[in-house]
Amino acid sequence: MTDLSHEARGRRYCDEDIYLSSQLRQSFDVALCHPRDAQALMDRFDVVLVRNSGPTIYYPQQYQAFREHALATGARVFNELTGKADMAGKQYLVDLSRSGYPVIPTVESVEDLDRLPDCEAYVVKPKFGADSVGLRILDLSQIRGIDDADVLIQPCVEIDYEVSFYFIDRTFEYALYAPDSTQRWRLDAYEPTQADLGFAQRFIDWNGMAHGIQRVDACRTADGELLLVELEDLNPYLSLDSISDERRRSFVRHLTGALSELASTDLPTR
Repeated sequence: MTDLSHEARGRRYCDEDIYLSSQLRQSFDVALCHPRDAQALMDRFDVVLVRNSGPTIYYPQQYQAFREHALATGARVFNELTGKADMAGKQYLVDLSRSGYPVIPTVESVEDLDRLPDCEAYVVKPKFGADSVGLRILDLSQIRGIDDADVLIQPCVEIDYEVSFYFIDRTFEYALYAPDSTQRWRLDAYEPTQADLGFAQRFIDWNGMAHGIQRVDACRTADGELLLVELEDLNPYLSLDSISDERRRSFVRHLTGALSELASTDLPTR
């Protein structure tokens, strides 16, 4: 399931899915369909692989119908539809922040600003947004007057760089980082430390997803701490063009194995 026409700033989603489908076709019969067509077609296939289908805010009714049909029929969906992170909106950032996890401090009400560190500017974004849609940066005088229904509020954090950790079925695959914070999608290979991997694995374990691709997005603060920015567990862009040929082949091989394993599981009896 992919939208080859979807445009995103700094990325060409279609190139990634054209490449990935060409590689998977060596092991499977593969068909590509738009998210709006998925419900009508999914019963004809063994596994639905959700890839660069774009933010579901652009087709909420079709996506909800797809989810309901998949859950009702027990369809094999990769990523499985149990995600507690971006798949369900961004409320999890508020919940994790309250629970003391290493995330960017996050609240959901102007009344809770005193729970955030002192700062000169705040990031405000919709709970059900994606790709920076609806994101605003406001100072204290501006934020006091906003409608805070269904938004998150975070302090603007001074960072050294952003880094992403990519997983298949809870197993780490590779990491990439943006050494220049002004060019978020110019990515270089990143070799994580054991502490870095422990940080990322903690959120993968929290989410509890058995089958799927997840991307843990984090930032390195000025004092060296890693903080979670988001856990993308629906259709994470993989930046496959930014990794080495060897790691790309390894990723495809591991994804092929994960899909084969999922396809071999029994469907529930209806």
